[in-house]
Amino acid sequence: MKIGVISDTHIPERASHIPQGILEEFAKMDLLLHAGDLVELQVLEGLRKVCSRVVAVRGNMDSRKVKDILPEKEIIKINGKKIGLIHGFGHPNKLIESVSAVFQNEAVDVIVFGHSHTPVNETRAGILYFNPGSPTDKIFSPFNSYGILEIKEEKVEGKIIRL
Repeated sequence: MKIGVISDTHIPERASHIPQGILEEFAKMDLLLHAGDLVELQVLEGLRKVCSRVVAVRGNMDSRKVKDILPEKEIIKINGKKIGLIHGFGHPNKLIESVSAVFQNEAVDVIVFGHSHTPVNETRAGILYFNPGSPTDKIFSPFNSYGILEIKEEKVEGKIIRL
């Protein structure tokens, strides 16, 4: 199973749309995850046009309409794996610790988050922490990016795609 992962799109503030190349790749995915800071609902609608299954959470910069519709966190169960999805909060240097605390009693295999705009693909204590970065804003990262998670048998692998 292949999962497209995106966060911190900040549309229309940082860009007018998700880059076409990402949408073309996302059309090949089984599921899409958006880890918040969509800003406007048009982002969610656009993702649903390329993939029938989209799960998203709200972020701190989202509009009131987005915050009213999307939850703060989600847990997605796929092929025997549990993926925690959250935007994240607080200082970027403590982001992994803060998102870990939210899911501490959930026995997740993966935590997907955003907030820092900085890609992360690392395993700590058996949990894969995955931040796809931002495809539209490089304020805290030297490059724009998105991510792909792949569930193969008993393993979840993450890949950061630089733009």
